[in-house]
Amino acid sequence: MSFNLNKIVRSSIKGLKPYSSARDEFTGKADVYLDANENPFGNGLNRYPDPYQKALKKEISKIKNICEESIILGNGSDEVIDLLFRAFCEPGKDEVIIFPPTYGMYQVCADVNNVKTKKVPLTSDFEVDELSLLETVDEKSKIIWFCSPNNPTGNTMDPAVIKNVLKCFEGIVVIDEAYIDFSDSQSWIDFLEFHPNLFIIQTLSKAWGLAGIRLGMGFGSKEIISVLNKIKPPYNVNSLTQEKAIEAIGYLDEKNETIDAILAEKAKLKEKLNQIDGVQKIYQSDANFLLVKIDNATNIYNKLVEQSIIVRNRSSVTLCENCLRITVGKPAENEKLLNAIKEITR
Repeated sequence: MSFNLNKIVRSSIKGLKPYSSARDEFTGKADVYLDANENPFGNGLNRYPDPYQKALKKEISKIKNICEESIILGNGSDEVIDLLFRAFCEPGKDEVIIFPPTYGMYQVCADVNNVKTKKVPLTSDFEVDELSLLETVDEKSKIIWFCSPNNPTGNTMDPAVIKNVLKCFEGIVVIDEAYIDFSDSQSWIDFLEFHPNLFIIQTLSKAWGLAGIRLGMGFGSKEIISVLNKIKPPYNVNSLTQEKAIEAIGYLDEKNETIDAILAEKAKLKEKLNQIDGVQKIYQSDANFLLVKIDNATNIYNKLVEQSIIVRNRSSVTLCENCLRITVGKPAENEKLLNAIKEITR
């Protein structure tokens, strides 16, 4: 397969002249700024943020071992997801492929952008049905969305399947690695140079514990990133987010210690959940949560809510009947959850 990016970029995007902000036209240092209609009275936030987040990308490039030109940052991963739809999917014409059960924003963004989704349900063990996928792909298919480790199931998708898809698919293959830091699997970032149609999404919300600052990261070829930069809002990542992210990246050891603590708690939580009557199965998880199949899941969920303990009821989701998705909390939180479920099931 010979991937041709020019063939899948929307025609209106190819000819788009992007908005040129004041910070695009002058990028150096000056004593007096009178170009952006900013309030001149300084409070630390009176100036517009760097539209291309150069200082932050420099730090990210170091820890991800990737050049800065292959990075795009968004207001959460959801903005990066939306940018991909807007760049490569013609509304009312093109299609994408998803694998339910999976992260719900792929469907939401598709609906918002008037792009049809073709669904290839995962197998009973939550793997991609490669034959069904290949039979589903056609000339309208522009993006295939893999979530790995997957949400809500927690498992890592078979890399052999993804490699085969990368070789034969003429559109963009997106791998959402929001939970990759909790997994032993190698990030697909390491394979970018071998696959021009590969795009990876990561986030600072999970392992870094920075869901509140809303920072999503996209990694792809310089050519793909260039297309996305044309259509992103000029100041999509605010100054406070950029500053906090740079600060956090300086504490890599502390982040890794937090991951170790969460994984240790996950093992304990899984062991104790397995001892509770009514728990039918706890699925293999490479994330910071467990998908638990349990008798009367909806009733248990409602009883937990009454006790001010909130988990996620996934019972209405494809292949997840009677399943609760439980995020790993702190030891005291996990113990409170366990005691509550024991009392409810008793």
